[in-house]
Amino acid sequence: MEDIDRRQHLRDILKHLILEPSGFTPEHAANGLHSIMRGEASDAQMGGFLTALRLRGVDKQPQMIAALAEEMLRNALTPALETDTKCRQQFGVVADIVGTGGDGWNTFNISTTSSLVAAAAGLQMAKHGSRASSSSCGSADLLESLGCDLGIITPSDVAELLSEHRFCFLFSSTFHPTMRYLAKTRRELGFPTPFNVLGPLTNPVRPDRAVIGVHSKSLGPVMAEALHLLGRRNYAVVCGDENLDEISIAGSTQVWHIDGNGHIDHYTIHPSDFGVPTHPLSAAAGSTLEENQATLRRLLNNTLEPSDVAIHDFVLVNTGFLLFVSGVAATMKQGAEIARSTLESGKVKCLLENFAKATQALRAQENSTTAN
Repeated sequence: MEDIDRRQHLRDILKHLILEPSGFTPEHAANGLHSIMRGEASDAQMGGFLTALRLRGVDKQPQMIAALAEEMLRNALTPALETDTKCRQQFGVVADIVGTGGDGWNTFNISTTSSLVAAAAGLQMAKHGSRASSSSCGSADLLESLGCDLGIITPSDVAELLSEHRFCFLFSSTFHPTMRYLAKTRRELGFPTPFNVLGPLTNPVRPDRAVIGVHSKSLGPVMAEALHLLGRRNYAVVCGDENLDEISIAGSTQVWHIDGNGHIDHYTIHPSDFGVPTHPLSAAAGSTLEENQATLRRLLNNTLEPSDVAIHDFVLVNTGFLLFVSGVAATMKQGAEIARSTLESGKVKCLLENFAKATQALRAQENSTTAN
């Protein structure tokens, strides 16, 4: 690895990107991000870098995306998945389900709900997420409204929470603290940059399995190849035919599945593969935080209203596919059946309540320590 003290300043990287774009390499991109994360770049330099990356089509180049993701991971706070009584191997398969956002559909919090259902079904879920950016209610917003104190979770807490509850939330701002330098610039630019697709690639736990949704079909093979370059195996990239960053409940979904040998298989799936009927996406739309919270409570309490059926089935297909990819289910249909029985059993509600109490206990412990 290159000596970090000899890496170029962002100013020099930006000059290379603008004046000699044909010679701009993934290493240059990583070095530019490294300069930003050291806090040495100005707002103007960061804005220029993000704009130039966008204009040069870096978000369409798997090698560039992989290099940026690896640099982010190298600078992330990485949890050690081991406790006093359990080593990494004893955790078994650790998974995530996440989307890029930005698809414009503003659907209900499907991946968040699916992660809870999958955890209650026995899968270890390390959910990497943040607050809303392209929707009205993000994964962190929803979980916090239900009593989870996500900001208190640090790398040293992850293994214990996963061990006890099979679920943990990794707040991106906590685990990627050096990305704070880019936050203001990204907000002020007002257009997507390559960094919009990096979140799903940069879970610091580096899960064994994952389902990653992308907002456009053209991004699917790019994301799959980037994951392959990062060494990920048994991952699936999905995009609904409506350019939806989840498995669609309305019709077909494109899948780019990276198998255990690194081969990328492209195929199409449909709600019928899960034994679930189709519904229009408009019937699974998200709403305000308060309404999404109420919908999730009805799902967990088995008190569904007619308007909840599409969202219920939406959760079944996405959870079912995650369980299939993760090896918990032998088929997609079996995965949906496991998801259905897990929801109906009340296990998901119990898991969420216990996880929330655990995070509240961490906060109380910190407050007590501070007071003393």
